[in-house]
This record gives sequence, C-alpha cells and structure tokens, in this order.
Amino acid sequence: MDLFDKCYNYTRVEEVKAMGIYPYFRTIESAADSEVTIDGRQLIMLGSNNYMGLTQHPKVLEAAINATKKYGSGCTGSRFLNGNLKIHEELEEKLAVFLDKEAALIFSTGFQTNQGVITTLLNKHDIIYADHQDHASIVDGCRLSLGRYLKFKHNDMQDLEKLLNNTRDLNCGKLIIADGIFSMEGDIIKLPELVALAKKHGARIIIDDAHAVGVIGKGGRGTASHFGLENDVDLTIGTFSKSFGSLGGFVVGEAKVLNYVKHHSRAFIFAASPTPAAVASVIAALEILKAEPERLDMLWKNIRKMKKGFDEMGYNTGKSESAVIPLLIGEDLKTFRFWRALYDHGIFVNCAISPAVDPGQGLIRTSYMATHKEDVLDRVLEIFSRVGKEFGII
Repeated sequence: MDLFDKCYNYTRVEEVKAMGIYPYFRTIESAADSEVTIDGRQLIMLGSNNYMGLTQHPKVLEAAINATKKYGSGCTGSRFLNGNLKIHEELEEKLAVFLDKEAALIFSTGFQTNQGVITTLLNKHDIIYADHQDHASIVDGCRLSLGRYLKFKHNDMQDLEKLLNNTRDLNCGKLIIADGIFSMEGDIIKLPELVALAKKHGARIIIDDAHAVGVIGKGGRGTASHFGLENDVDLTIGTFSKSFGSLGGFVVGEAKVLNYVKHHSRAFIFAASPTPAAVASVIAALEILKAEPERLDMLWKNIRKMKKGFDEMGYNTGKSESAVIPLLIGEDLKTFRFWRALYDHGIFVNCAISPAVDPGQGLIRTSYMATHKEDVLDRVLEIFSRVGKEFGII
C-alpha cells in the first residue's frame, strides 16, 4: 500500500465543495474585526475569538509597529539561545502580576504551550485525568507525554471521582487537566468540585483558560478568579490569540515549576521565540484590559442578549455560559447547509461536525465581541429566526 493512498482517496472535501456548502478556509480580505470582507462582501463576524475586540485598537497596532521598528520582524531563534528579548521578559512579569502568580512563561503558540508543559511534567509512572472535551492541544500533549492518559466524561465530576478512586492506591504523580471554558460547548468547568477531588487525591491541577481570560473572573482574570479559587489551581495556561488579539501562549504558576519547564520543554527550547510585534501587542492589550473594564461589561451585555434571544426562539444552546454560544443543528450536511444560508444572509459563523462533535450533533458555533453593536446583533437575531424556521430547527 502506498503511503499516499489515503490522500488520493480522500474526496469528501471535493464533494462538499461541489454542493456549494464547504464552510472552511474562507479567505478573509480585511482586518479581523466585528465585520469582515469575504469574496468582496461585508459579513458580520460571529466566528471570531476576538472577545475584547482589540485587534484593531490603535494602541495595540502602534505597539506592534514600534516593536517591529525597534527589534525587527523576528528573533531568528529560540529564547533558549539567541532569541530572548527584553519585551519577552517584560510581558512575563506583567502576566504574573495580572494573574497573581509567582511567574509566567510565554511560548510561541497556545498549542505549543499545552504540549510543552504536559509532556515536560509527566513521566511514565504518572497519570493524567483529562476532560473528554478538552482542546486538541491538550489531547495531543497527553498523547505525547509518557504518562497514562485517562479521560473522564465531559464536566462530570462523578466520573472523574471514579477514575481517581480506581487509581488511588498508585504511588505516582497525578494531574487533572481541563479547559476553563470549553471552546465548542461554551460551558465552564466545575472547578470547585474538581479542586475538592484534587485535594482529596493529591492531584495537581492545570486549567487551560484560552477562552476564559478576558471573559470571566475579576477584570477578566479567568476561571480560578471566577470561582475565587486562585490559590487552588497549580498552573493556568492561556493564549494570546483570543482576548489579547495577537499570537502566542503562556503558562503561569510557581517560579520553580516554570523554571523546570523553561529548561526541559522541547516545545519551548527548540521553537523560535514569539515575534516582537506579537509580544508588544499583547503588552498593550493587557494594559487596555486593565484600563478599560467597561469592555468586559460590553461583552457580557452582548452575551446575555444573544443567549436570551436564541433560547426564546427555541434553539438548543446546550449549557453555554460564556461568549461561545453553540446552536445544535444535527446531521453534517444539514449543518453545512445551515451555515451556507447564514453566509448568504451576511453572517460568518463556525461550523462543527463529527469528529469534532459526536455524529449527528453538528452545530453552529457563534461567539461574541465587546465591540459588536446592538443594532447589528438585532439584525443577526432576525436572520437566525428566519433561517431557523426555514430549516425546521425552531
């Protein structure tokens, strides 16, 4: 069998494209904002993770430009060797203060952060307990680590407790890892119950706050802050590609733990360091997040409006309690057609089908920004009402 046979026999994309309902890799011709240009048309963006709406903030753009002028376009190597800039360390200091932790360490992407931290901390005698719906970067980190990888049912603390009880007599390191806000479902991890189980069984906790920082918690400080459990989460991982409107990832926690990761993580040591523009824009975004708390209020005003509107129409929004509001559609092709109808009406959303979700559970993932205007969201609700009725969803 030829190694490439599976590639030559892969025809699903061409089939869906021929039907005119292929929803992926749409070419955006404008800046990332609450409205974008695609195929020369203006569309309302409901598929972005730009929760704070900072990608076009003048201070963020100015910071990126100035950093590029000062440091150049890239660092040409890893931070371990020749690519460690003063602004890398400045950002780490500011993140540690913002999230009230001893130290922070930044990576080139959020995906790398999960991979780099998990694979570094786990050895072959250790056990990982991970939520079934954890992000792919967590899944890959768990698979690549040497530890034993156990999954508990989504946000089901009884199932987690069962796994912990089954392994309680093993003398090994134990790690519970979960998203703070789940990227497709939009629900929040049951952190108080998770913390109680971790303490009972001597397990460490990592929470991935990619979709939580800038959205929940005091001043947007994430899941632990949301529950008042800042001192009970060992490591918090996050990304700069959502609320911070840039690129990169970070982990915050004890200084000694991060120092170990810094000197042992292959994903950190052997990756080129984050670009000056990306780092400087995060520093600016962090300052704006602290200086303009009203942005968080605006975001939540929009979230509540849309959740209430969808629920009153009769859409199934699951257990969403964040800026991510999914709408259950069902079968894959129906989900694609629903996406196409919204696209034709001028709305850009994300489309999730199996294996990203369970078979027959295709969904439209909508997400919201602090910068969405109320009249625009009114128009969105009107379109969703019309399209939902046409498809028999509501």
